Amino acid sequence: MNWFLGVLIILVVVVFLTNNIRIKKRRLKILNQFKRNWGKPKNLDEFHFSSIEEYFNNTANKDKAFHIISNRCAADLDINDVFEVIDRTASKIGQQYLYYKLRTIESRSRLLAFNDLTLLFEGNESLRLKIQLELTKINTNGSYCFEELVTSKPLEKPKYIGLIYALSMLSFLLSILGFFVPLFFIVLIPIFALNMVFHYKNKWNISSYLDGISQLSKTIEVSKNIAAFPEIKKKFTDTRFIKNVEQIKLKSAFISFDKDLGNEFAIVFWLVSEFIKVLFNLEYLIFYSFTDSIANKRAELKQMFHFIGEIDAAISTASLKASDHNICNPIFTDEKKMAFTEISHPLINNCVVNNLTLVSHSLLLTGSNMSGKTTFIRSIAINSILAQSLNICFAKSYTAPFFKVYTSIRISDDVLESTSYYLEEVLTIKKLIEASQSDQPCLFVLDEIFKGTNTVERISGGKAILSYLNKGNNMVLVSTHDIELTVMLSNKKFNLYHFSEQIASNELKFDHKLKAGKLKSRNAIRILELYDYPSEIIDDAKATESATFDPSPNT
Repeated sequence: MNWFLGVLIILVVVVFLTNNIRIKKRRLKILNQFKRNWGKPKNLDEFHFSSIEEYFNNTANKDKAFHIISNRCAADLDINDVFEVIDRTASKIGQQYLYYKLRTIESRSRLLAFNDLTLLFEGNESLRLKIQLELTKINTNGSYCFEELVTSKPLEKPKYIGLIYALSMLSFLLSILGFFVPLFFIVLIPIFALNMVFHYKNKWNISSYLDGISQLSKTIEVSKNIAAFPEIKKKFTDTRFIKNVEQIKLKSAFISFDKDLGNEFAIVFWLVSEFIKVLFNLEYLIFYSFTDSIANKRAELKQMFHFIGEIDAAISTASLKASDHNICNPIFTDEKKMAFTEISHPLINNCVVNNLTLVSHSLLLTGSNMSGKTTFIRSIAINSILAQSLNICFAKSYTAPFFKVYTSIRISDDVLESTSYYLEEVLTIKKLIEASQSDQPCLFVLDEIFKGTNTVERISGGKAILSYLNKGNNMVLVSTHDIELTVMLSNKKFNLYHFSEQIASNELKFDHKLKAGKLKSRNAIRILELYDYPSEIIDDAKATESATFDPSPNT
């Protein structure tokens, strides 16, 4: 007998040591991956934006924000693609929060606090790695569902919940009496059958919460471990929300037990537990007690979500700053001034950088297709958003007001609403006009205003609207093919710049460099000639141009 106990003890020790070594190897592997990948983008085949966007779409927290990046603005600026470049988070909660942060401009004081947190992780690799290791515990796809506990509406209790309580008490009483009078067990059978109907009918409600519930215990554990670091305690002085949420941990573990089954031995235990849960309606009653607790702890759950999200987003931003990109911290001014050097677009590899200074003036940009004018104004708008959400810019230096950003770049017909292209433009620009009444400075970014209508009305309407938007501390960035606007707006506090192309050795070349002044050349017909259009078309076009337009755009 003694030898059996000795062998058993040895086996337990071996299993313990083997498991401990395996855990340490896995931790070391993850830490090495984080070290190697610092400053590098994620290597993902796909970003699940339907899940990533959930917190931004569902939270009511946006109501308190300084400014929200609208869906139209996000589409105009390819915000989802930008997110793929900047995202280096280690958890799904952090990823959802970073996306929310990118599209939710908060106050300047909140931005400075976030920058301080980012600086902490820039200068403390040891702390960063330990926290990243913790965050990996909530990096499964199921972790996306935790936000449902934070944002979903409280589940209403069934009207017949009183009947469930009565059946539970009756089942308990009959079970006790059955030990003394077995006949009571027979009476219990129809009660059990009725309880089973309610039990499995309620499984649908539980299943909709189950993924979020199963993540609660993990999220609490991660929050506690991160909050224990002295450096984090200094930044987050009040973490009582963790202890408050921990009060519902036991209920969540009970409800999510089914999901955590992992082997055939657990199945046997599940059969016994399922019988008991049905007999006394335990799962039913505990579930609705849990939903009450979730509703009561909603504020604390949101604090926990933001606590993890803010830390993960700060680490992600620190990693981005350590990348090969040219990144700076912005300077915000109360003047109507925008100045930056070597600004670039985050989605373009080896992007040609440009400099620009605007003081009390807005920007009117001309140039041919493919010359880079739309990309340039997009890059300014994107960097403005990054400056105000993450306190970073893809530039060597950046100075501008703290803007509300609005765009009108990608317009399309709405077939379902029977809306024409021009009407879509009218409705979109109307929102910009309404926004221009704000006391806060706005940045308006427009590409080819009113291209859905005729030339005369496009130019006259465009001139009136751009002049209107340019009032006060608002700034306007507009790209256009209409050279006539350069004459009309040059005295309306618009600085003129252009992009141009060259045709050399029968090749079309773009340098993508911003140049002061209005466009000094017209190459559209020359490009037709370059691509072997029939000479009849070329000659006709040149003759019409000569007869209709001033051949000297410099004058």
